Amino acid sequence: MTATIQTAIDDLYLLTRLLPAGIESALARRDPADLLEIILDLGRPPQARYRDAAVRLSERPLDRATLESIVRAVGEFGADNRAGIEGTLHRISAIRNRRGDIIGLTLRVGRAVFGTIELIRDQVESGKSVLLLGPPGVGKTTKLREVARVLADDFGKRVVIIDTSNEIAGDGDVPHPAVGSARRLMVPSPERQHAVMIEAVENHMPEVIVVDEIGTANEAMAARTIAERGVQLIGTAHGNTLENLVLNPTLCDLVGGVQTVTLSDEEARLRGTQKTVSERKGPPTFDVVVEIVSRDTVIVHADAGRAVDAILRGASPRGIRRRQDAAEDTEGGEPEEPAPVRGEPSLSGNGRPARIYVYALSRDSVDRVIRDLQLEARTVRFPDQADLVLTLRAREDDPKLRRLVDPGRVPVHAVKKNTTAQIRALLRSVFNIVYGEDPATVDDLVRETERAVRRVKADGVKAELSPRPSALRRLQHRIVTRHGLVAESVGVEPERRLVIYPV
Repeated sequence: MTATIQTAIDDLYLLTRLLPAGIESALARRDPADLLEIILDLGRPPQARYRDAAVRLSERPLDRATLESIVRAVGEFGADNRAGIEGTLHRISAIRNRRGDIIGLTLRVGRAVFGTIELIRDQVESGKSVLLLGPPGVGKTTKLREVARVLADDFGKRVVIIDTSNEIAGDGDVPHPAVGSARRLMVPSPERQHAVMIEAVENHMPEVIVVDEIGTANEAMAARTIAERGVQLIGTAHGNTLENLVLNPTLCDLVGGVQTVTLSDEEARLRGTQKTVSERKGPPTFDVVVEIVSRDTVIVHADAGRAVDAILRGASPRGIRRRQDAAEDTEGGEPEEPAPVRGEPSLSGNGRPARIYVYALSRDSVDRVIRDLQLEARTVRFPDQADLVLTLRAREDDPKLRRLVDPGRVPVHAVKKNTTAQIRALLRSVFNIVYGEDPATVDDLVRETERAVRRVKADGVKAELSPRPSALRRLQHRIVTRHGLVAESVGVEPERRLVIYPV
């Protein structure tokens, strides 16, 4: 994977200034970039926890007067025993005795880290719903924060964050700048999170919802409701691996659920299994599951349903391990087969999903067709981000469009009417979708045609392609026409083939 420079903003001084001078000066002796949290327990020496060690900040146990002074400086704690510092991402959690008195504090450092989602950026940009799994402290919330910013600012999506205890967008009424222009709905207490998730969909028309720590049956049900309404969902859940999630009776519905099925004797013999087997109940709420192994390593299950099916059969889910500065490799066997995407190799130019700018058409309709056809594509808000433009035929020559887009650099495709059917037909053509054909055959055809087109343009000579069935020749004709050349079919079946001519 390509290395990405990560930068962090933490406003650490706003947290450490709550501490007595002696503890604050002890913290200054180590690199603050590695500080995770500060532990303050009554009657025990204060402690700082770093990525690689726990360090005492004083040999003197913390007394009640010092603890109470820190609590007064922090302010009011909510029903979930959490408080924050306005304008920052730091989280302060209280431990209470049976009388309700605070006898300990955990001061967790919150950082806005930019450049953390490159390992999963292709999945986020695809428009699919993505679930992040992993142990505490590996950066799940940090990644959610950047996902919200990227989708809101880079793609112009309507992003709503469901922010329980102000964990993602920071404390205070104004969201932290780290989430960009994404909007935030505060959740007053954890048990209300599912209700706020539904409220977001019903009241605020989001295209993307970002939610941290899906942990109850109500929240799992709310997530399914959101996904069924066509909203992209980016979330985290309890559990370190996909196998953990499948075995969790409360949360397994996030990846399709599990049901017990009794087979007939004949079916059991054909499958070579017992008569009673476990099967996936339905489609997953989340299309993609990402296991976060560490801050620079993830395992991506790009087809969650297929991975769950493998687990229920007792096989490996075969996720793809991605590491910063390393090639991808496969966990537990051969790589997962990619979805049958049939697009021009040069459409985006660098392997990422194609970016489509929509002009004088319904962007929602285009997004819906992209999802239905499972295209590796995304709509974008600004024309300078686009790989291609979709518009109405009557608006192709609009002066405003010509000012926004250089047709020589970005291809412009048009439909006669603003209907889903016409948009679907156009995108099927643009992305070279041919139903009933082997994806490898179509990919080979597209590459051969592209090479021939380049040769005709460069050398000014005709090029003869390999014999193909009529459906595939029609696809070749579309590719040639998009490049401004002409072609004709010659020969007799099954040797009939396309010849491309220079113009």
